[in-house]
This record gives sequence, C-alpha cells and structure tokens, in this order.
Amino acid sequence: MRYEREIRAAFKVSIPVMMGYGVLGFAFGLLLVSFNYSWYLAPIMSLFIYAGALQFVAINFFNVKAGLVDIAIASWFVNLRQSFYGLSLLKRFKKSGKLKPYLIFALTDETYALLTTLKDDENLKKHWYYFFLAAFNQSYWFLGSTLGAIVGSNIKFNTAGLEFSLTALFVVLCVEQYKSLKNPIPFFIGAFVSIISLIFIPSDKMLVVSIFLSLVLLFTFRRKLEDNG
Repeated sequence: MRYEREIRAAFKVSIPVMMGYGVLGFAFGLLLVSFNYSWYLAPIMSLFIYAGALQFVAINFFNVKAGLVDIAIASWFVNLRQSFYGLSLLKRFKKSGKLKPYLIFALTDETYALLTTLKDDENLKKHWYYFFLAAFNQSYWFLGSTLGAIVGSNIKFNTAGLEFSLTALFVVLCVEQYKSLKNPIPFFIGAFVSIISLIFIPSDKMLVVSIFLSLVLLFTFRRKLEDNG
C-alpha cells in the first residue's frame, strides 16, 4: 500500500488523541441534539468547522440567537492562538504543496502538540505523515460527535450538566497554562473581567466584551507581566 509506513506511524502517534476526541466529541454530539438540533449538524460542523471548543461555544450562540458579527468576533478571539501555531510551523509546511491547505485547516491544539513534541522519522515522507496524522485526529472527532448525536437522537436520557464539559475543558487548559506560565496576573485579570461582564453585560454580548476587556488589560499591564514572567 502506498504511504503505508506513514499511515501506520501517524495512527500509532494519534492513539492518545483518539481517546480524548472520541469522548469529548461524543459529549458534543449529545449536547447538540439535547437542544433539539438535528443530529446531522454534528458531522457537518465537525467536517467543516472542526474546532472543538468553538463548536461547544457555537451551541450557546445558537441558543441566544447571537448576531453574525458577535459570532465572528468571538470565533476569531477563541481561535486566535491557532495563528501563532501556524507561524511556528511555516517552515515545516513550506513544501507540502497540495496538502498545505488541509494541514492549516486541521491544525488543532492536540495536532500541534504532537507535531512539535515528537521527533520526525527520517524514513517517512514527512508531509504525508503530517497529513495522515491530522486526518486521523479529525476522523476521531468526526466519528465521536456523529455517534453522540445519533445516540442522543434515538435514546432519551437526562443530559443535565453535560454542557459543563466545555467548562471542564477550559479549566484543564487553564491549569496547564498556569503550570507553564507560573504568573497569576493574567488569571486574575480573566477572573475579574468575567465577573464584571457577568454582572453588567447581557449574556449574548458577555463573551465578546470579556475577551476585549481582557486584552486591553493584558496590554496595559504588559510590562509588569513580562517582568514577572
């Protein structure tokens, strides 16, 4: 089989992602249909959007009937980190040719982590290895979310509290960021702004406002943050 070595290597490396994406994708599918949306929206979103945290956030956007401008701004801020991921991989993807658009599209946190922490096997055709790794990861999310949506559509059970899975995801990411940064100031800023926005800002504008205010404060105290970093 052509590219068999690349496929085998990519699958082996992607197994930990399969464990996480399968479960979290299943939760997304269940949550989506619990709000009376059609099951087929889960595979469509997972195929063309493929942004785990943003897909969870999108459900809330739908429910509060947020405007397109609000959705666009919040989506940009939520996925802004991907721009920095891409910049650090420009050299790796430079000669990937027709595979490059998909490699850019499928660059999630987990895929980026694998690409930057694992050493490349010189015997592999690297760009095809990157492609299969990204494709395997997306397939896990796609299958998990689709299965969750189908199961949720046909088996009725209590999904109360399932929406907390997104909060739990961000808590884990926040803890990991704190361990890496070891500077409490950005986290205090985030908590302060979130509380203020929760009290004074309407729910459909809270996310955009809190992100904007956080950025303003972070830039304001940038020097202090760098000195403590």
